[in-house]
Amino acid sequence: MEEILEKVKEKVKTEPKETTSVSGSVALLEILIAENADIIFGYPGGAIMPVYDALWDYKDKLNHVLVRHEQGAIHAAQGFARTSGKPGIVFATSGPGATNLVTGLADAMIDSTPLVCITGQVYAHLLGTDAFQETDVINITTPVTKWNYQITDATEIPSVLAKAFYIAKSGRPGPVLIDITKNAQLQMFNYNGYTKCTHIRSYRPKPIVRKEYIEEAAKLINDAKKPFVIFGQGVILGKAEKEFKNFIEKGGLPAAWTILGLSALPTNHPLNVGMLGMHGNYGPNVLTNECDVLIAVGMRFDDRVTGRLDKYAKQAKIIHLDIDPSEIDKNVKTTVPVWGDCKETLPLLTNHIDKKHHSEWVEKFHEYAQEETDICIKKELNPTTEQLTMGEVINLLNELTGGDAVMVTDVGQHQMVTCRYAKFNQSKSNITSGGLGTMGFGLPAAIGAKYGARDRTVIAIIGDGGFQMTLQELGTIMQDDINVKIIILNNEFLGMVRQWQELFHERRYSFTDIKSPDFIALAKAYNIDAQRVSQREKLKDALKQMLESKKSYLLEIMVGKENNVFPMVPQGCSVAEIRLK
Repeated sequence: MEEILEKVKEKVKTEPKETTSVSGSVALLEILIAENADIIFGYPGGAIMPVYDALWDYKDKLNHVLVRHEQGAIHAAQGFARTSGKPGIVFATSGPGATNLVTGLADAMIDSTPLVCITGQVYAHLLGTDAFQETDVINITTPVTKWNYQITDATEIPSVLAKAFYIAKSGRPGPVLIDITKNAQLQMFNYNGYTKCTHIRSYRPKPIVRKEYIEEAAKLINDAKKPFVIFGQGVILGKAEKEFKNFIEKGGLPAAWTILGLSALPTNHPLNVGMLGMHGNYGPNVLTNECDVLIAVGMRFDDRVTGRLDKYAKQAKIIHLDIDPSEIDKNVKTTVPVWGDCKETLPLLTNHIDKKHHSEWVEKFHEYAQEETDICIKKELNPTTEQLTMGEVINLLNELTGGDAVMVTDVGQHQMVTCRYAKFNQSKSNITSGGLGTMGFGLPAAIGAKYGARDRTVIAIIGDGGFQMTLQELGTIMQDDINVKIIILNNEFLGMVRQWQELFHERRYSFTDIKSPDFIALAKAYNIDAQRVSQREKLKDALKQMLESKKSYLLEIMVGKENNVFPMVPQGCSVAEIRLK
């Protein structure tokens, strides 16, 4: 019997696997299917034409969305990744097609969004000759990708793509770009199938969890009189929403969020005390400088959260939970670092902490919240002026959607107002450009978000300035009949810049007064139903009509031209110096 087994083993070793001769382009598409790719966002061109030619035969297996600009493709892929939790996939051609991805790559890199971008490239023998539409995309994108690689031989495609997906998804996620020369796309080779990557030597996506740090952190929390948790997108990326909720509930820990952490914890949770940062809530900012233990979970101490670092939480012991060791001590010196995936570290920490309530400390956040409500929230949500406010629009949306919609914002005042006032019941509901602050993100990201959450209402909330940066993606909505609700909050200004000019530059409104086209006529040109509203008595019905529409809808809402977003931490100030008016 043993002799038979040895002969079988020897036969398996020596007999070649069954192979199929395919082009590099076909192999690429087969790999995407093996990776359970839902959708590709892309735009064809000369250097990636072999891939698109192969795609013709895969139309029943791979869904491709033709965008109107490569920047639209990558922002759509980001929106998809953020609502689905899967890597967004992008196709673009060489030269300008590839360089048009750079803004989205930078955005995805800083916001930890998993993407796999495939760019075509000129023939390998033309590299370095300044051939038509040749650009050194590898060196251009190195600073804004987690990994990039150029393939010049088709036989590399299976192993490189396996690494690409693994790197994009694992550890702290991020964008990967693979540049494939045209000859490699056309080259026939023996394709032996696809094996997903599970390990790369020298790449450790998850640091080893150290038990002693868990115990040290737990002791600090147990001894704390005024503990305070601040949480970011790491909770969502780690799929650790339940673990996080268990952690704060056992410890009775008040918790505040960064804009990318918003929706990881239901907005109405009694321990959810609001938003951090420049336009965050009053209590979380002021009390950051009063807590005795500050527990940061899956956030990176961005400058918009910390304000002046030399005045940030100097009285507190700092515990920092993060999967990326490079974030520990980068901006804020940590007392106890807790390396690792928070889905793993949070339960370990929860097991070691005592059951507590901290009722008096939590009540202090509520007192600050009441003061903030009295001074600035009431007049924003229930204005007495004729002009509509952005806040009352978001407040009505909360009422009409019940906190179940996905809200995708562009960048500016409307973004801060939405993040401040939107109510969410479930995770992956707030999609926005955080670290890079990319105007033009909102519309294409909403398209991708809808593909990632097909059964949910997706609402794009955009300013009149940002909308004009990527409005051509209305064509994508028209062609693919995508049901996205679009709200333009039109204040006829580049509002956030104008606010700074008003407050810090003596109202010198230098080039922030922006004229817009007739957005209603524009939408109708793309076969999208639309209306404009400027009167309060018509606002609720207009929002209802938009939400009840069975297809895409654009609603332009005229709001006050010189309304400001408060509270606000002026640049260069401590978070405790936050202004309510």
